[in-house]
Amino acid sequence: MGTILIEEKYEECRRMLKDSISRKRYLHSIGVSNTAACLAMRYGGDCQSAYYAGLLHDCAKGMSGGELIERAYKAGIEPSEVELEEPDLLHSKVGSVIAKEKYGIDNEDILSAIYYHTTGRPKMTLNEKIVFVADYIEPNRNGLTDLSRIRTMAFTDIDTAVAMMCRNSIDHLKCSDRLIDRITIDTYEYYSSITGYGQKE
Repeated sequence: MGTILIEEKYEECRRMLKDSISRKRYLHSIGVSNTAACLAMRYGGDCQSAYYAGLLHDCAKGMSGGELIERAYKAGIEPSEVELEEPDLLHSKVGSVIAKEKYGIDNEDILSAIYYHTTGRPKMTLNEKIVFVADYIEPNRNGLTDLSRIRTMAFTDIDTAVAMMCRNSIDHLKCSDRLIDRITIDTYEYYSSITGYGQKE
């Protein structure tokens, strides 16, 4: 798609997305898209890649658990034990496939940001971190632990914001007695180690 934002392409993707997910999810996606673009401006990232990845990060959210598992296998994606137990987690990986096949996105920077936006991963690219964080802090979000602090940190030190988010997610899943994907733990441990967040506890 080049480096210039193609408005017609974005509008086409936006219209298609609006017809395939709930209104609440659609408004969330617009919020993530705009927030991701702002974070890209802050950190010198590619605003276009952030904009598109934010818009399409949840493009597979309208699919059932069974459909997500089937689509994952069809795409050569081997679901983890946790993903088989909670198939909705696959929406990020399957979403990257749908973004390419249905929405015509061939930019790997966009596709990888969609792929990892749920769990994160150690040593994320800048765009992956941007979409991961934007999904958590976009304006329509509310009620999340330390949300105000994380929103501030996101524009101050994005690596620390990632560590804070992962820690909150892990604590929430533990309290809910739910399975935790190993990659989320690995992501927290990596970003905690490079930022020092949580190291003194």
